[in-house]
Amino acid sequence: MPGVPDDVEFLVTSDHRIAVLDALIEGPGDRDVLRSATGASSPTMSRILTDFEERNWVEREGRTYQLTGLGEFVAGRLAEFVEAMTVEHRLRDVWQWLPHELDGFSVDLFTDVAITRPNPGYPDRPVERRIELITETSTWRGVGVAMLGLRTLETSFDRFIDQQDEFHCEYIYPPEVFEELLSWGDTEKILEAARSESYSVLLHEDLPFDERYEICLFDECVTICCYDHEIGGLQALVETTSSDMRTWAESYYEQFRTEAEPLGDPSERGSPISLE
Repeated sequence: MPGVPDDVEFLVTSDHRIAVLDALIEGPGDRDVLRSATGASSPTMSRILTDFEERNWVEREGRTYQLTGLGEFVAGRLAEFVEAMTVEHRLRDVWQWLPHELDGFSVDLFTDVAITRPNPGYPDRPVERRIELITETSTWRGVGVAMLGLRTLETSFDRFIDQQDEFHCEYIYPPEVFEELLSWGDTEKILEAARSESYSVLLHEDLPFDERYEICLFDECVTICCYDHEIGGLQALVETTSSDMRTWAESYYEQFRTEAEPLGDPSERGSPISLE
């Protein structure tokens, strides 16, 4: 690939070159417009435009510059690469907690991603963001073995009981996790919520998950809660509005939902869990 590494280096070693391509994707502009959009100095802009003209990436009509078809190709692919690397950079530090062993899961599913993590001055940031999602959504479907924090539980069960016409949650638990939930939380409130029309409990004997994550589908986004049980607590909340991720999460959720059983009479399913 003679010359290709040089062209790649030419682009990625200059924020101003990338910014000029981004500006010209939006439409033609003269030097003043491009300097204003990119913050480049007049000499820098002159060099960039000369270099782009030599590569046939831009053409000039009077004082106005615009991308050629070749320039549009370069700018479009560069934008895709920058977007991909932005997603990769955000996922890098939470990759260890993501469900990458599940069929079909890949970085390609993320077209956008927001990561909420604790910091020394705000250790509850991911928990509070999760509570915001629970409070703002009208539907919540979840599956996983990770235990939820008490503050999240209180918010959830209050909504199940008080806002039955506005909110519905369906959650798939391993039986032992729901048993632990009953022993850990406010048992009467949990059972009251489970008797309501807004909270459906499903039990699955063989979820292919370990204890490090939980997958949820809200109205507007898919989330993955990343837990570290050795450190303790929620280490990150991964949030995306990607339609590809929603399709994947919906598919897995429906598979588990089909295999799960509703919370019911223990005599019928051999489980000690019952609402009776």
